[in-house]
Amino acid sequence: MCEANVYLIDESGEEKLFLEFVDIIVPEEDELVLENIFGERKIVKAKIKEMTLVNHRIVLQK
Repeated sequence: MCEANVYLIDESGEEKLFLEFVDIIVPEEDELVLENIFGERKIVKAKIKEMTLVNHRIVLQK
């Protein structure tokens, strides 16, 4: 399986879990559409700061 947990860096600089088991990321204009293996979908205005797919981890920054 190739899903990853997505973390969002908050205003204090801490990483907070945003969405688990993400398998689809679609960039749209100034936002990202994330969807996980359960069909849950979230939209966030952020950019990808780091992807470590071996560790199943993606970090976003607003």
